[in-house]
Amino acid sequence: MSKFFINRPIVAMVIAILTVIIGAVAITSLPVAQFPNIAPPEVQIQATYVGADAETLEQSVATQSNSR
Repeated sequence: MSKFFINRPIVAMVIAILTVIIGAVAITSLPVAQFPNIAPPEVQIQATYVGADAETLEQSVATQSNSR
């Protein structure tokens, strides 16, 4: 089968162009409006440290880890 397309490159180009045209027509009819809007993930953390001030709480709970 590959020998057929090697010997007739115009047929291969026509099939490729038709595939692109059909894909372009199909993409315009996709029902994208039905899908919900995707919001980025959100993380909420709640911590209670009795007797700690805001700075101590921030340093102990909300520190970033640089390990990947």
